[in-house]
Amino acid sequence: MIEKLQHKYALSRQGAKDMIKACISVTVTNMVLMLPAGVLYTLIKDLLNNELGKERIPFYAISSVVILILIAITNYIQYNATFLTTYRESGVRRTTIAEKLRKLPLSYFGKKNIADLTTNIMGDCAMIETASSHWIPELIGAVISVSLVGISMFIFFDWRMVLASFWVIPVAFIIIVTCSGAERRATRKNQAVKLEMSDGIQECLESIRDLRANNYEGKYLEELDGKIKKVEKFALFTELKMAVYVNSAAIVLKLGIGTTAIMGGILFAKGEIDILTFFMFLMIVSRLYAPMEISLQNFAAIIATGIQCERLDEVLSHEIQTGTDRLKTDGYDIVFDHVGFKYSDDTDVLKDVSFTAKQGEVTALIGPSGGGKTTISRLAARFWDANSGTITLGGTDISKIDPETLLSKYSIVFQDVTLFNNSVMENIRIGRSGATDEEVMEAARLANCEEFVNLLPDKYNTFIGENGSELSGGERQRISIARAFLKDAPIILLDEATASLDAENETAIQEALSRLIQNKTVLIIAHRMRTIANANKIVVLKDGVVAEQGSPEALNGYDSIYKRMKAQQTASQNWRM
Repeated sequence: MIEKLQHKYALSRQGAKDMIKACISVTVTNMVLMLPAGVLYTLIKDLLNNELGKERIPFYAISSVVILILIAITNYIQYNATFLTTYRESGVRRTTIAEKLRKLPLSYFGKKNIADLTTNIMGDCAMIETASSHWIPELIGAVISVSLVGISMFIFFDWRMVLASFWVIPVAFIIIVTCSGAERRATRKNQAVKLEMSDGIQECLESIRDLRANNYEGKYLEELDGKIKKVEKFALFTELKMAVYVNSAAIVLKLGIGTTAIMGGILFAKGEIDILTFFMFLMIVSRLYAPMEISLQNFAAIIATGIQCERLDEVLSHEIQTGTDRLKTDGYDIVFDHVGFKYSDDTDVLKDVSFTAKQGEVTALIGPSGGGKTTISRLAARFWDANSGTITLGGTDISKIDPETLLSKYSIVFQDVTLFNNSVMENIRIGRSGATDEEVMEAARLANCEEFVNLLPDKYNTFIGENGSELSGGERQRISIARAFLKDAPIILLDEATASLDAENETAIQEALSRLIQNKTVLIIAHRMRTIANANKIVVLKDGVVAEQGSPEALNGYDSIYKRMKAQQTASQNWRM
């Protein structure tokens, strides 16, 4: 049962146990709240039979005090069991998701919508928190307590009155259950249109400059307005659909009061029940139906929450990359041995790729776009795992190494630099947490950052805006290289590190890179032949295979793809208007 609850409601093991305790505590509280009705029944019975003597008054006084104490205690226990444990579990859930995301292969984030992941962590967790603290225990507690009351009354009182009072409850639940499929479909559709709207808003904020520059802002906002209205439309439609079922169930519950009164009147007229029994049943149905109506509404909400639970469980159940955290290598040569790789759509990206990137050498990956260059660099750092063949680092299969341990040996400089709205100092310190200010500034000097940092208002303490918006492309790239200097890892991966820079910035960054790559294993992806002019080895990729490999001199000795690419780029550089 615990494992089922874990998957159904995306709970930890302790969270599943706490949910069971919460349901039990609500059941006990509901049963205790029925005690006043029992005392009142006994009191009226004594009054009708003229048996309320002085000796009975202490009994009722003590009973009332005991019941009040029991209600206070059970409510306190219920509050702790439902609310406090749920909030604790909510914190555990968010931490667990964060830890899970940390261990997932980076390919997962390439396939997953970021807005969707944000909704997972924030919106879905909040919805399940509400369900766990308010809806689920209340519903289950109500069902169990009502069942126990019904069974007790069936045993000790007239069964016909029990049927007249309780028949509406299963019928009302059947009405709600019949809508579960439609509710799930509507909720999924609702989630889809909300995600589409969130994507549109995020895209609009990120691309507002381009939209205005191309006079497309009005058209785009018109489309975005359509997405927002679509969310409103589906929300109203979903609420209306659920309202039909929930109100129908509520109407059926109200019928129970009528059937109880009719059956009681008939049986009382025949003399088959007394007035006290008739009164007791009317009192009990008025006590039962109100919380049951709320529980039915909660049941409809729980059905909708199932979608959020499924989405969270999909993250929590996703396979993670594992491996030893003890890395023993004989040097830092990277060897691709008959490696094949395909994405989830089953399209081959790499087919039987074999080459060696040796320590102390620069190995350049070139070739037409879509040939698999970036995929190779990602596989080398175990962002993804190869489908066939092996990739080794210093003779050790990287698929057997924990990704975080493996990445401690890599410094990666991407074309698209990610910076944070923090100081220059802290953005560089990401390369090695705990580095001193002096070490950070030395890394910045090696990366030619001092030139622009000294012109900033607060030097290294200047905040650079969201994703480095206060800096130029070349300045942002140099901060990225400073991180790599600070990390000082034995393996360097450079992915188009100078592709979008002007000649002056490219020269400055290449000077920094030449210092960075000394005596390391360097794997560089580039389109500009100038960037790889001094490479020790060139691997040409085309259509997912190694079309040719060798030194620049060797590849220049015949009509190679490399030679043709070099000639084409030279011709394009010499072209004039």
